[in-house]
Amino acid sequence: MLAQQPKLQLSIYSDLYDLIVPKDNLLRKINGLIDFTFIYDELVNKYCSNNGRNAESPIRMFKYLLLKTIYDISDVDVVERSRFDMSFKYFLEMTPEEEVINPSSLTKFRKLRLKDTDLLNLLIG
Repeated sequence: MLAQQPKLQLSIYSDLYDLIVPKDNLLRKINGLIDFTFIYDELVNKYCSNNGRNAESPIRMFKYLLLKTIYDISDVDVVERSRFDMSFKYFLEMTPEEEVINPSSLTKFRKLRLKDTDLLNLLIG
């Protein structure tokens, strides 16, 4: 089941991002420049709308894969780094205390949701 990803959730710790993630941080700049909602629009039909457990946002999953590509790290490493790296959490629009996904979710996302989809061309096109 899929719900559209809400913007950064309210947390008493969200102000930490302004202190820890510099304004000139690459991931902060990417978040400010790109509207990632097109990913939701492209992938919404690949999810069941009324059945099953809640799915992780396709926007967040795509951002995990983008981090993996930018930093040339494995699925396990990108998830582990997003647990502690505040710039990763900011980019993923997570609250500082929010738990990360299981690395195997990235594999399933690639195989089940990105099959026959070319989001890279949509991103740069």
